[in-house]
Amino acid sequence: MSRAVIALGANLGDRGSTLRAAAQAIAAVPGIRPVASSHEVESVALTLDGLDDSKPRYRNGVVVVDTDLAPHDLLDALHRIEDDHGRTREVRWGDRTLDLDVIAVDDLLIDSGTLTVPHPRAGERAFVLAPWLDADPDAVLPGAGRVADLLDGLGDDTERVDEPRLFDAVPGSGSAA
Repeated sequence: MSRAVIALGANLGDRGSTLRAAAQAIAAVPGIRPVASSHEVESVALTLDGLDDSKPRYRNGVVVVDTDLAPHDLLDALHRIEDDHGRTREVRWGDRTLDLDVIAVDDLLIDSGTLTVPHPRAGERAFVLAPWLDADPDAVLPGAGRVADLLDGLGDDTERVDEPRLFDAVPGSGSAA
């Protein structure tokens, strides 16, 4: 069994409901067991040209799971969940109903045509680091260091959303940590 960190994001539609539904869908995938989750945070949209406050703001969160799935199979399952939520992929880093990224799987280093873990930009994104730290205060980004230190160095420009943790509503999750 592997420990995986998954980042969730959305800036179209009912973002909070979408993130909570996606967390439930992740927990329901055979071979996945919820471990911990974050509260949601909100942030300015990041585009290929940088931060863009003219775009709808993002809601983000992180879930930590144990899984029997191989990393590429996990990614395939996440893509199916994105598709079920109307995700389209016409514009790189464009607006989206749901974005699910595999941030890390144990200490694995993977660089294939479809999956890179640890996620190559996770250490540069407060909207990943802040909720990850919320879900797991002892988190370490493989090859980069403690998530708390990375976030301190980067600065946290996210705003916490007053909603339950993403897995609080997942029946039988056993943890709302």
